[in-house]
Amino acid sequence: MIMEQRLTDEEKTTLKTAAFGAVFLVSDADPGLFAMIKESFAASGAIAGTSGLVKEVLTTGALPSLPRRSSTAVEATVLPGLRRAVAILQEKAPEEVEPYRRTVLDAADAVARAHRGIAAAEAAAIAWITDALALPD
Repeated sequence: MIMEQRLTDEEKTTLKTAAFGAVFLVSDADPGLFAMIKESFAASGAIAGTSGLVKEVLTTGALPSLPRRSSTAVEATVLPGLRRAVAILQEKAPEEVEPYRRTVLDAADAVARAHRGIAAAEAAAIAWITDALALPD
């Protein structure tokens, strides 16, 4: 059995920023004020429904800071961040990789479904997130 190693503050920030960034990518794909409110509640519910290390990392501390310049800047931060988050967990807490992936994808899906169903742009964002969360060969 592999023993879970303690995550550094920087690693926790990477996991949290990537997860919240993924939610933001989906929300931003089909923007709107009322949609944003519904999507926030939907994402919160998905994140609150997890447990263990993933819940601890995603629900404690300050909210992460994401670039606000453009969607492209967010993508350039979030997608590599998701890949890094999976690598961190594979190395330090392999039993948490699947719960992390599932939580991020559940939150992204909940956001997309929260307001008038999944728009094409939201589906595309979820596909990027899914690819970024894929385990390396």
